[in-house]
Amino acid sequence: MSTRRNFLRWSALSMPLLSIGKLFAKSSPAVVTKPIVVSTWDSGLPVNAVAWKVLKQPNSRALDAVEAGARSIEDTINCCVGLGGNPDREGKVTLDASIMDDKFNCGSVMALEQIKHPISVARKVMETTPHVQLVGDGALQFALESGFQKESGKLSADAEKTYKQWLKKSEYKPVINIEQQQGKGQKAKAGHGPFAPNFFDDGSFNHDTMGTIAMDGSGNLSGACTTSGMGFKMRGRVGDSPIIGAGLYVDNEVGAATGSGQGEEVLRVAGAFLIVEMMRQGKSPEEACKIAVDRIVKINPTKAKDFQVGFIAINKQGEYGAYSLHHGFSYSVTLADDGGKVFMAKSHFPKA
Repeated sequence: MSTRRNFLRWSALSMPLLSIGKLFAKSSPAVVTKPIVVSTWDSGLPVNAVAWKVLKQPNSRALDAVEAGARSIEDTINCCVGLGGNPDREGKVTLDASIMDDKFNCGSVMALEQIKHPISVARKVMETTPHVQLVGDGALQFALESGFQKESGKLSADAEKTYKQWLKKSEYKPVINIEQQQGKGQKAKAGHGPFAPNFFDDGSFNHDTMGTIAMDGSGNLSGACTTSGMGFKMRGRVGDSPIIGAGLYVDNEVGAATGSGQGEEVLRVAGAFLIVEMMRQGKSPEEACKIAVDRIVKINPTKAKDFQVGFIAINKQGEYGAYSLHHGFSYSVTLADDGGKVFMAKSHFPKA
């Protein structure tokens, strides 16, 4: 079953030279030299490694680095990013991605199917169209017209196994045009089928977005975010990842932020934008991330116990930080040719 644990296993295999002591550092230094790249989760280390190869080159751009990092994980088979990820409840893998540079240029795609690198399609939207967002069939049409290859759409072996297990457990039986029956009684509601679970069978949260933010040698910031979204989501569901200001935001005068977790809750507070605005007011990256998490908790403290959200941020001075709703959210930092380090974010709810 391709779950959060498999996602982390892929990360571990990608960094054999990193010692356990170095993997989870005790605390993050306050100020770093540029360039720097920060990604969500410890699986961000190999993503950072790809981005770092770009960043350390003379006159490199953070934008190129974050795109390269995102593409690298889109090439893997894992639960929650790329075409190998878990499908929606109809058995289709739909991908969301966003990208933003240091000049407020941004692009995103949502519910994109059968394209291997949604992050590059998002960049193409940013650079070659007057739009910011393309969705569904329109995004696919644009990708194909832009030279991207259409993949088969066949589920990965892990995703197919997990999907079949979910179908058996949920006994989900799609009903044609059920949406037309909404509000007509309990039978219609039952036919609508189960919603995506908050947790996988192994107890891990049902999400894993790869968010990456970076500063290049010129001090310019960029960010990227890519995901296959919540496993077994309703057809057409979109979370925060491709929404500029929610899942990703960059203001080159202030800083950049992104995150991972239950997108619906991040959308409610425009999470990434909120964090950048808090840094504008003088808050450190960690403090700004905490404010965003606290805002989510305030909406519904009881509900907040049942989902995870984690944010990462970099400010213009090269400080970085993170904060999460629950214990267990890690993030990866690379700022030298040393393989990078993983830190465990502080959290609103302590370790159980």
